[in-house]
This record gives sequence, structure tokens and C-alpha cells, in this order.
Amino acid sequence: MKLHSTEQQQLEQLYQSIKNTTHNFLGYPVSKDFDYSELMPFLQFPLNNLGDPFSESTYRVDSRAMEREVVNFFANLFRAHENDIWGYVTNGGSEGNLYGLYVARELYPKGMVYFSEATHYSIQKNVTLLNIDYVIVKSQTNGEIDYEDLKEAVGYQRHRPAIIVANIGTTMTEAKDDTRKIKSILDDMAIEKSYIHADAALAGGFAPFITPRPNFDFEDGIDSISISGHKFIGSPMPSGVVIVKKDNRDRIARRIAYIGSSDATITGSRNGHTPLFLWYAIKKLGVKGFKKRTEHSLAVALYTENKLKKLGIKAWRNDNAITIIFPAPSTEIIDKWQLATENGQSHIICMPNVSIDQINKFITDMESELCELAF
Repeated sequence: MKLHSTEQQQLEQLYQSIKNTTHNFLGYPVSKDFDYSELMPFLQFPLNNLGDPFSESTYRVDSRAMEREVVNFFANLFRAHENDIWGYVTNGGSEGNLYGLYVARELYPKGMVYFSEATHYSIQKNVTLLNIDYVIVKSQTNGEIDYEDLKEAVGYQRHRPAIIVANIGTTMTEAKDDTRKIKSILDDMAIEKSYIHADAALAGGFAPFITPRPNFDFEDGIDSISISGHKFIGSPMPSGVVIVKKDNRDRIARRIAYIGSSDATITGSRNGHTPLFLWYAIKKLGVKGFKKRTEHSLAVALYTENKLKKLGIKAWRNDNAITIIFPAPSTEIIDKWQLATENGQSHIICMPNVSIDQINKFITDMESELCELAF
């Protein structure tokens, strides 16, 4: 049966609306320069990666093999220890954060979670869901965690295990917390039981290719990390990857006879198409492709920052960031370019799909607005 003409018209209207709104957004970390048309035939199958991607299941309409390759690819980028790797493809960065905190809570039921005021809203939601005590730490002006305030906060609760959430690219300013410095603080304070989770939703896709390389991965003291797949890589649907130490994961997994696999993830049924999309992107791009995307985004970010400054706008960005922050323009410009805005500040995120031509059109709008204000 086919849809009635009214429903077909509704679909067409939705398509045109999405096509138009996709063209002009600069304020959110979503890459749209992807082509997964080769994978269209797979949409006719109910791909479900239920259970543990590193073990087989009695349900075999899945993409587990690709999912394992995706996890191992990122584990290698994040310098995880070869024999202590486990992870899975999530629905997005928020689920990855939930999983990292879940593992931490199971390891340290009496732990205290510490995260900065610039942390993504999913963290506070997740600690509430998991019923874990937490302390919000101050942020520096650039959005990076205030290490002295963190040290003081941990000191008040030094009898409890410390669970730290490090931001590897905060929501508004793309500030990166230094996990090596955080680990050093915990060691200097003789905190015997600790856990560091890195929320690298955006910057995890390009942080390994920045020079100098930020301190954010397993070699720099973390215990788990979450990234988004639809951000720097790009995907038609939200996705992500969470990677934890296998030894820690083994403490929480349990065997489920019904599915012939371990229940080690947050959800039961899991999307089997998103691992396929991420696998396809990784194979097409390779490490060289990731480097090229990083170089492009950084170059466009520098160009954007300089163009805004030439207009007399107080624009700035953190070191090696692709996010440019500036005073919020008019609501017309915010709406047209879909700029994320908070506390009187807006930002542009120069994702790999953002071009110089697109930035020039935005700058023209900003210039016109400034001219109108001058009169």
C-alpha cells in the first residue's frame, strides 16, 4: 500500500524543510559532508547488535564485526592498552558518558563525582539517574576546569573515591581539561581510589591529530572515554563510541542465556546500522583523512576568527579549537545561521563541511548588521 497524497505531501514538506535548515547551520557540532548511499541496501534488514559486540549471539542479523573494528580503531587512536580494551557503538555521547559513570559507580559505589560548571548537561542528568553524589567545580574564563578548585573540592572528600569527568571540548568554548594534570593532582593528594572519564564528544574525533597533542587519553590517565560519531565524522543519525578498560567492564557484565551473549551495554537492543556507517567512514577516510579534516577545520576556524576581528568584533577561541566565540548578534542572524547562544555569547563551530564561502556569507550578514547599527 502507498501513502495517501496528503501524507506524501507531508513527507515532501518535511524533506524541503530539512534540506533548507541543513544548508545554513554553523552553531552546532554536526558534520554533514557524508555520502552513505552505498549502504542503502542494508536498510532493508533489521540489524540489531544486542549484547556484547565482542562475543557472538544467537541473533546474527548484526554488524558486530564492523563494530569491533570501529572500537579498536578509536582505542588505538586513544592509546588504550592493547590487551585491556572494550567498548561499543552508542546512540551518542550522552550514552557514552552514562556508561563511563556507570562503570565508575560499580567500581566505587561510595565515590564522589567531580565535574566543572562548563560540563555538558548530560553529566548532571546521568549522575542523577545513577544516584551518585557529585560536586560542581568552578571553570576558568576559557571554560577549562579550575584545577585549584578541583583540588580543594577533592580535599574535602578525600576519604571517598574520586570520580572525575574531564571535558575534552566543552559545549560553548571547546575548552579541554588536562587529564594528565588531573591525574597528577589525585596522585599528589594520595587518593588511592580514583576514576577519570573523558567526555570527548566533539574533540575526540580530531584531538589525536592536533599539535601539540592535548592530554586526554589512556596514556594520560583516563579510565574511559566517550565520543560522538555524528559530529566530527558525520552520520545521518546520532551515534557514538565508548571505550573502557576491559578489566573494569568485566566486573559488571553478566551472561544472558536468552540472547546467547553478555549484557554489558546500557540498552538491550542496539542499532546495528550506526556501526556500519562509522566503519564505512573510517575505511574511506583512514588516518590521513582524519588529519586532513582536522587541518581544514582549524584553517577555517582561524580564517573566521580573523574575519570577525577585522570587523571589530571581540572574537576568540581556545588553542587549536575549531569553535569561535563572540558577542551574540541579532536574533535574525542567530536564527538564520542557527547559532548556539548562551549568556550573551554565540559561537560558530567550523566542522569539516564548513567552507570559506559559507563563512564569507555569514561575515557579509554580520557586516550589514554592523552598518545598520552605525546609522
